[in-house]
Amino acid sequence: MSNSTQCLALVTGATSGIGQAFARRLANSGYNVIAVGRRQDRLDALAAEFPAGKIRPVVADLSQTEGQNRVAELCRQEPLTLLINNAGVAHYMAFTALPVEKASELLQVKVVAPTLLAHAAAPGMVARNTGTIINVAGMLGFGATAPLGQAAGRATYVAALSHLVSLSLALNEELKPAGLNVQVLCPGVVATEFHERQGMDLSALPRMSAEDVVTASLRAMEIGEVICAPGVEDVTLLGRALNANLQAFNGQSPKLATRYQ
Repeated sequence: MSNSTQCLALVTGATSGIGQAFARRLANSGYNVIAVGRRQDRLDALAAEFPAGKIRPVVADLSQTEGQNRVAELCRQEPLTLLINNAGVAHYMAFTALPVEKASELLQVKVVAPTLLAHAAAPGMVARNTGTIINVAGMLGFGATAPLGQAAGRATYVAALSHLVSLSLALNEELKPAGLNVQVLCPGVVATEFHERQGMDLSALPRMSAEDVVTASLRAMEIGEVICAPGVEDVTLLGRALNANLQAFNGQSPKLATRYQ
C-alpha cells in the first residue's frame, strides 16, 4: 500500500459496510477513490471526510442498465489500478416466493454488473500491465448445501456468489499472464446494514467487522491469495475444495458412466 500515491480505485457499494470501509482505507493509504453508490447524501458525507478530490462520488444504481453503463464507462476511461466490485443486495427468500423483480435486481447487481465492470476495466489494466480486480462474494459461495438457519431461502443469492467465485478464479487464470491479479473476497457474517435491510436481526451472532474484512483483503493482495476468506484459519480447506472440483472435472470421459448404463 505504500506505493499507492498515484493509484486510482473504483469501489462500488461505497455508501456503507465493506465498500465504505474499503473507500476510507484506500483514501487514507494514498489512493484516489471513485466511490459508487445509490445514495448521494452518504457519498457526499464520505467525500467530506477527506481533502477535496480524494474521493469522487458517483451516484449509480447498478441494478439498472443506465447505471451499469455509466460506471462501465468510468472503468474504461479512467486509469484504474484497483476495481472493487462490492455492491450487493440480499433478497433472502424462498425461491418460489421471490418476486421476479427482486430476483432480477439481485442478479443485475451481483452477477451482471461486476462482470460488465470487470470486462470494462480489464483491457486498460492489461495495456498498463498492472491492476487488481476484487469481487466481493461470501462464504455462502461454497455453502449451497449448508443448513438454512435464519435464511428462509437463498438459492438465487448463493448462485450469484458462486458466479463471482468461478468468475474470479477463471479470470485470474486468464489475466495473470498480463500482470493482473484477481481476488474473490469471501467473508462470513459481517456487522453491516446488509442483513438489517433484509429484516434479519443477527446482532446476537458473533460477526466480523467490515474493517477486518478489508484488512484481510488488502493483505491477501500482498501475499497473492486468489480466494480471500477472512474467517477461515485453515487455508488448506480452500485448496482442498478447489482440488476436489478439479478432480471431478478431470474425472470425466466420453464414455457413459456405468451407473447410467
